Amino acid sequence: MSDAPTTAEQRTGWQFSLPEDKERPSLPEVHSSVAVPQTGSWVRKLLAFAGPGYMVSVGYMDPGNWATDLAGGSQFGYTLLSVIMLSNLMAILLQALTARLGIATGRDLAQACRDHYSPRVNYALWFACELAIIACDLAEVIGTAIALNLLFGIPLIAGALITALDVFLLLLLMKKGFRFLEAFVITLLTVIFVCFAVQIAAASPPVAAVLGGFMPKGEIVTNPAMLYIAIGIIGATVMPHNLYLHSSIVQTRAYERTEKGKREAIKWATIDSTVALMMALFINAAILIIAAAAFHTTGHTEVAEIEDAYKLLSPILGLGIASTLFAVALLASGLNSTVTATLAGQIVMEGFLRLRLPGWMRRLITRGLAIIPVIAVTAIYGERGTAELLILSQVILSMQLPFAVIPLVRFVTDRKKMGVFAIPRPVALLAWLVAGLILVLNFKLLYDTFAG
Repeated sequence: MSDAPTTAEQRTGWQFSLPEDKERPSLPEVHSSVAVPQTGSWVRKLLAFAGPGYMVSVGYMDPGNWATDLAGGSQFGYTLLSVIMLSNLMAILLQALTARLGIATGRDLAQACRDHYSPRVNYALWFACELAIIACDLAEVIGTAIALNLLFGIPLIAGALITALDVFLLLLLMKKGFRFLEAFVITLLTVIFVCFAVQIAAASPPVAAVLGGFMPKGEIVTNPAMLYIAIGIIGATVMPHNLYLHSSIVQTRAYERTEKGKREAIKWATIDSTVALMMALFINAAILIIAAAAFHTTGHTEVAEIEDAYKLLSPILGLGIASTLFAVALLASGLNSTVTATLAGQIVMEGFLRLRLPGWMRRLITRGLAIIPVIAVTAIYGERGTAELLILSQVILSMQLPFAVIPLVRFVTDRKKMGVFAIPRPVALLAWLVAGLILVLNFKLLYDTFAG
């Protein structure tokens, strides 16, 4: 008789720290809640798995991206398009690895870290991730407040306070089911996509210059000002908390927890996230292209603030609705980011600490930590201060990336933990290369910052 392991945990070699963890999956209220057809066309299966990738893609086009993309386009033209493309390719790889981890092991990244590392290391990783979530929330507060100001004339401080009410929006969506939550996110993503498609058409950027911008240039690394924006773009694009989020929400699908079922789930989840992140690539590139075409080429190289871009877009592009579309897309982006940041916060806190708080309480704490600096900076420095705070938040996100990326790559390359689902050696080498590149860029940024 074979003594081969029979449970999913034994097949992958994953060790759980407490027996009770086996009974408490990640996001238990929605775990395996979305049906997956066992028969039928590939289209039906793809649609069943479509959703988590789009929720993850929200973090790759949140208001924090707007500040770095606008600054990059207005100051350096199309040059930093290559950074957006590189960061998006890195994101596609990392999110695919994250989905693989969640599906193969039944653990989200936070739970996986708690199982593997000592309590001291876990507390450090949790703290770093919480900083990233607060930085992301900071960008959402600023972006949403600015959008409310541009569209309805609401003062920034009042707009920042209004964003605290988004907790009720999330509670309403969660009560209606995870599929409803995904539909809400995808609808807002469609609004953002259409708004920028119209603006790109109005800007009519030169195709040759745009294509040339996707070719990497050495000056990006040698120019400190350009490198600062470039690392901000990477920090705004490859979001550390998204790695925790994706490893959890892929488990909302009721796929068969067998080797065959997991292989299929990994395939469809990877396709889902790849397609969704290509939309994120278009939107991030569109922001930078519009900034380059409308501002850099007309001499407005100082435009780095969302308010300035809003005021100048319609006159420069000759399209009266351009500025309004810009603000509508910003508001949709801020609302969308609220959903994903809240879920990521819950996953991180429960995964690392086993601490379960009511969703509204967890959200209000995180949002409160983000609102306070926004109100203080706005009161002291005005709108220009919030713009600088927005870019700084994205650099902070970039600094937290290694604390999420290195554990992820460490886990998915470990055959003792992943079993047959461990990534092949060429993919492992590429993943470590990405992790190394992130480390080098962050060390370079630290050196330039403290060396003046």
